[in-house]
Amino acid sequence: MAKYQKVIDWITENIDSGVLKPGERIPSENELCNRFDLSRQTIRHAIAKMAEDGLLESRRGSGTYVADQRAEEGERNVVAVVTTYVDDYIFPSTIKGIENTLSNKGYSMQLSFSNNTVGKERQILLDLLGRNDVAGLIMEPVKSALPNPNMDLYRKLQDKKVKILFINSFYPELDLPHVSLNDALSAYNAVRALIDAGHEEIGCVLKLDDGQGRERYRGYMKAITEAGLTFSYDHVNWIDTIDIAKGKSALKKVRDRLRSCSAVFCYNDQVAGLMIEMLTDEGVRVPEDISIIGIDDSDIARKGTGGVTISSIPHPKERLGEKAAQNMIRMIHEGKLSYNATYEFEEKVIIRDSISQRA
Repeated sequence: MAKYQKVIDWITENIDSGVLKPGERIPSENELCNRFDLSRQTIRHAIAKMAEDGLLESRRGSGTYVADQRAEEGERNVVAVVTTYVDDYIFPSTIKGIENTLSNKGYSMQLSFSNNTVGKERQILLDLLGRNDVAGLIMEPVKSALPNPNMDLYRKLQDKKVKILFINSFYPELDLPHVSLNDALSAYNAVRALIDAGHEEIGCVLKLDDGQGRERYRGYMKAITEAGLTFSYDHVNWIDTIDIAKGKSALKKVRDRLRSCSAVFCYNDQVAGLMIEMLTDEGVRVPEDISIIGIDDSDIARKGTGGVTISSIPHPKERLGEKAAQNMIRMIHEGKLSYNATYEFEEKVIIRDSISQRA
């Protein structure tokens, strides 16, 4: 990391937390030099970069101040927010984080949900193209591991100068920023937790139509191979959105491929809960016979399934929403340089009942 980046990160963190408010003077160059033990030239370089990104503004003879990035009356002040679903699981907390941050900056939020279908996504994008009050779009992609027919509409929105930021995943066809969980690292840490508990035959159940599934598969493979365990595609199971909607019955097809496994990494807590239900119906005990871990640290994991609380990697939920909104506002107000709004959260494993120590 460049030395000046530490200064940028510290100032940015204080702006995001509200310690430094819009229009407030930041510490002097001398104070920053002493705080970070850096030269005045390095401090000036950090401040100059933040000014180019539109985060700070210098006033001759007065100092450097936090730029006021609140929406102004009369300008485009609507940020469209589109999630795949809206009323359950991790979505309410994420939406809350977005809405609170936008409203504090004077932006209004228009909320839609796509039902994870490209048809509904296209309808929403066409509606946005017909409007002139939308400054930005915070979008959760639809089945982001699959080819999507709506790329042309995203490019048309870009042509209209609408800022676009993806959450939870992204479309690899578009060079656009995203705010998400670091899915590959999360999967790696989850599988490492199973390995550390003594498990060697570890299967996985992943979602094939979402980009998160692709990245989590990457992390699963890395953990297995780094530990010197034998990777077997026989232990890899792929399901899709329709399978999950069907419930535990859809997971019976994966049972035969997991019979030699003592542990399973699941795409998320929802899948982990369904897996436990399916195994319980077949007389398989969790964690005595097989250990389970998921991702999201949702209510499903904390409350448990069949009396078993589920080990999990937290999804940042509300913090992700806040970060997405903060980055969107910066994109709208970016200065001479294009603001790099991509951010991936790194979270640690929470161990619960669903993992047993292997002898």
